[in-house]
Amino acid sequence: MTTDTVLQKRLLDHLRTAVMMLDSDLRVRYLNPAAEMLLATSASRMLGQRLPEYFFDDADARGALQQCMDEGHPFTRREARLNVAPGQQAMVDYSVSPIHERGQSMALLVEMQSLDRLLRITREEGLMHAHQATRALVRGVAHEIKNPLGGIRGAAQLLERALPDPELAEYTRVIIDEADRLRSVADRMLGPRKPPAFAPVNIHECLEHVRQLLLAEYPDGVLLRRDYDVSLPEVIADRDQLIQVLLNLMRNAMQALLEAGTEDARVVMRTRALRQFTIGAQRHRLVLRVDIEDNGPGISQALQETIFYPMVSGRANGSGLGLSIAQSIISQHQGLIECDSEPGRTCFSLLLPMEPVDTTESKGS
Repeated sequence: MTTDTVLQKRLLDHLRTAVMMLDSDLRVRYLNPAAEMLLATSASRMLGQRLPEYFFDDADARGALQQCMDEGHPFTRREARLNVAPGQQAMVDYSVSPIHERGQSMALLVEMQSLDRLLRITREEGLMHAHQATRALVRGVAHEIKNPLGGIRGAAQLLERALPDPELAEYTRVIIDEADRLRSVADRMLGPRKPPAFAPVNIHECLEHVRQLLLAEYPDGVLLRRDYDVSLPEVIADRDQLIQVLLNLMRNAMQALLEAGTEDARVVMRTRALRQFTIGAQRHRLVLRVDIEDNGPGISQALQETIFYPMVSGRANGSGLGLSIAQSIISQHQGLIECDSEPGRTCFSLLLPMEPVDTTESKGS
């Protein structure tokens, strides 16, 4: 491979525009990382494979594609829907251009700019800013709650010792116990006390650990399925905190399924790598995505907007702190948790950068 070829490949690999090259039989000859991310697949799987029939399902688009191949006329479509996978669409602007190489058959260059990605980045930035503001408010409130609780508990203890009738201590004991309970809630609102202890972590070992815990806790009723990309490298994270987050997400899914009495209840644990992926305003070369997906009743659209806020829960007996704490932990890892839900399907996606984390930023979050 010549120096110029290497440079051209590096440029294509770092483009945010998805680039795909097809031969005259519509077989994939090249995908850059942005195209892999858009199509939710890998180049190794797609190379040499014919583009699925459902990809261009619009008759006008197929006609324009055929004309491009027959007459060499490029074409462009704006705000088009591409069927990137069965049941999965992406809104894109795309262009198809013919490429004529001497001595070779014609090829087609497909350039795709994801519009869904721009909408997702805007939504993620709003979610991250809202979470940071809410966490700052909650931490302030929790500190204000803890200060008088210490005085109330101390006064109740002194009163208990001074009471002439030992039976009256029952009432002071209620005060002390409730003060302790409120202090525990305040501590949970404050989130993890220790900064993350970053080290290389095998995400599948963490998932299997959580799976075994939940199989012991819920031996019957819910099927736990694995859909792992076993080629994934280790991620730099705090193993214990990562297990805490995964346990919270998976336990929530299982409880929702059991409470709803869902038939054929199942939770899917899925891992994938995303290349040249943006979390908030930060672009990362490689990102780990862990999906915890269930086939339960779903979460209402209104609740999805606030589900990561403290004291917000979709369950009658939920504390409303688990998801807020999980989001806070992942935020310290410079990642994000997203929720996508509709009746019959709920998916929580954990996104983590796979390059080393800047610990100075995580300590300040």
